[in-house]
Amino acid sequence: MGQLALLYLFLRAYVLVSIPVDKYENRRHVHVFPRLKGARGKYSVAKIWLESHGQKQVEIYESSLSSKENDLLLRIIDDNWEYINEQMTKSFNGEKTHPKEIKLK
Repeated sequence: MGQLALLYLFLRAYVLVSIPVDKYENRRHVHVFPRLKGARGKYSVAKIWLESHGQKQVEIYESSLSSKENDLLLRIIDDNWEYINEQMTKSFNGEKTHPKEIKLK
């Protein structure tokens, strides 16, 4: 798994993760895991599509987060699209990813 970014939404933190075997799915996406006391949570709380037919298209596929958290998550991903997309490519190519801490502006 490639950890791409650590996101802070209000007082909660989430980690964006790419799973290399997911490169065989139709659309690029990230899984969102909660960050719990310095470790990543066990279960994904959201799956976010990043593109469609090779074009940027950020949208929620599934989520157990609140609508406010979903909106913030989409905004942060959109604002950091180039970095996240670059890290996704590295992850799928088997290269080391470099997580970035991202805070809500």
